[in-house]
Amino acid sequence: MSRPRRSRPEPKKPCCMVSEILEEAGIDRTRLRQIRRQILEGIVLMCQWQLQRMEEPETQKKKRGGREPRRVVVE
Repeated sequence: MSRPRRSRPEPKKPCCMVSEILEEAGIDRTRLRQIRRQILEGIVLMCQWQLQRMEEPETQKKKRGGREPRRVVVE
């Protein structure tokens, strides 16, 4: 008394769905690759900048004019 299996259509693969969405938005693979590269280069640049700031000696930080607390007079 086994039940017959229902045949369902195969679901779309996520990669195909993403490709369809990008195609509908008018973004082709070359443009997507350019955008991805720009984002990654920006992240790398930001990380390098943060590392440089961490490696600076304290004397240079003070010369640079680090953030000092502001004194405000309240009436």
